[in-house]
Amino acid sequence: MSSDEQIKKRGTYHQSLLGPKATRRHFFSPLDSTSATAVHKDAEHVEYDGGEERQVRRKIDNRVLPLVIVRGNAHVIKEFNDNYDITTNDRWTLALSIFYVGYCLLEMPANVLQRHIGANRFFFLSLTFWGLASLSFVYAKGYPALLVLRVLMGIGEAGYYAGMIYYMSFWYRRNELAKRISLGMTGTLPGAIGGLLAFGLVRAHTSLLKGWQFLFLIEAIPTIIMGFMILFFLPSFPFAASFLSLRERAIAQARLQRDHKPQSHGGMTGWEGFKAIISDVNSWLFMSIYASFNVGVATISYFLPTLIKDLGFSSINAQGLTVAPYVVGWFLVFFQAWNSDRTKDRGWHIMASCTVSFIGYVILATSVQKNVGAAYFALFLVVGGNYSLFPLVMSWAANTFSPTSKRGVGTAFIVSISNCVSIASPQVYFDPEDNFRKGHAIAAGCLALSFLCAFTLRTRLSMLNKRNARQLGGLSNEEKDKLSAESEEIWDNDPRYVFMT
Repeated sequence: MSSDEQIKKRGTYHQSLLGPKATRRHFFSPLDSTSATAVHKDAEHVEYDGGEERQVRRKIDNRVLPLVIVRGNAHVIKEFNDNYDITTNDRWTLALSIFYVGYCLLEMPANVLQRHIGANRFFFLSLTFWGLASLSFVYAKGYPALLVLRVLMGIGEAGYYAGMIYYMSFWYRRNELAKRISLGMTGTLPGAIGGLLAFGLVRAHTSLLKGWQFLFLIEAIPTIIMGFMILFFLPSFPFAASFLSLRERAIAQARLQRDHKPQSHGGMTGWEGFKAIISDVNSWLFMSIYASFNVGVATISYFLPTLIKDLGFSSINAQGLTVAPYVVGWFLVFFQAWNSDRTKDRGWHIMASCTVSFIGYVILATSVQKNVGAAYFALFLVVGGNYSLFPLVMSWAANTFSPTSKRGVGTAFIVSISNCVSIASPQVYFDPEDNFRKGHAIAAGCLALSFLCAFTLRTRLSMLNKRNARQLGGLSNEEKDKLSAESEEIWDNDPRYVFMT
């Protein structure tokens, strides 16, 4: 065996031929494709064992798994309401709704920008913008200021969650994704920490700041710091991962090329990806699943302290009592995601989570005025069921759309269109005088719709897999060998593509 062949099997040959790293002219300059091409070529030849793969995946986990942003809910605090002139429930729900305007307008362009400039620079922009908007809450005053800042926070958050799903698909196999999303991309753990912080900080008062202002200060400053940490330490793609050796980069890429072959450069343009998504029935089913359960997420994340307060607890104790549902909910989120990855199933797990949340809302709609214990228990079901759906649905979407350009636009499309629905979601809780029973009933109906859409999608993808298998079975050996020799990314309309169901 020649020395060149040995180097190729080590996964370093093409990378070793690269010259000095190209300097980017400005912050928004596109990524250099030379390194990406070299790593992809090395990934085609590298040989490695299971131990090396686990070691590389562990290093990726330690560096790449996304940050957690702590958020609280100050609406039940009287001083916050007084400062921003929130005198009615209608004023509060409008402030919640207007947050999603930026989401709807900028979600898809944000994912296109992320692929162009790299994840580290994009997430830096997103987090610092969000953090500065949150910091502004400390000194702003009046209802118009509240509405403006809510819009700015929505703009800062646009593209962040869908972008993180898209970004993680460049690092993890399809059956590794849901568990990773559950660890850092759902609201249960941040909700628990946020509730605990709110419970403690609302008691703090100084001559300059009140308790609710400390809450926004504690949210904003770590977010801005994390933005700078991401800028300097988060690699844009595996080919740019300085924490991996040349061989480890090839292994990281080879893992995925043997799974779904993501491409950091080339392929569809953003517009072509958009046209592919809107003409795909699967994307509309995913959007329907997400939009339906997100009605519950968009309301429970803001109204949980209010719902607990209405059970007869004080405002401060209501903040503390939000912790337990979020902590228990996190375990359900993680278990569902872990088991979904282990069994390589998404559809049945989504239907199970929809059922759990549906039961919780039915209990709230029928028993909230009769039994405080039953109502509080129902909140555990609602939080766990709702939040466990996010990693399951978004990982399923990332597993389904291909090529990479379509995946990026597709995940953003789901979140963007669903959040247009979320503009109206807080208005669901329009009946505080009746303990929001009508709102709970509407949310239960939305979970039932999400269940039906998930069942329809799973059935459809199973049928597509059977059709693809029949088409492949009808090909000659020569035609199969020709297809296997292709190194390009497999599209989701290719008969070789196997959908996760």
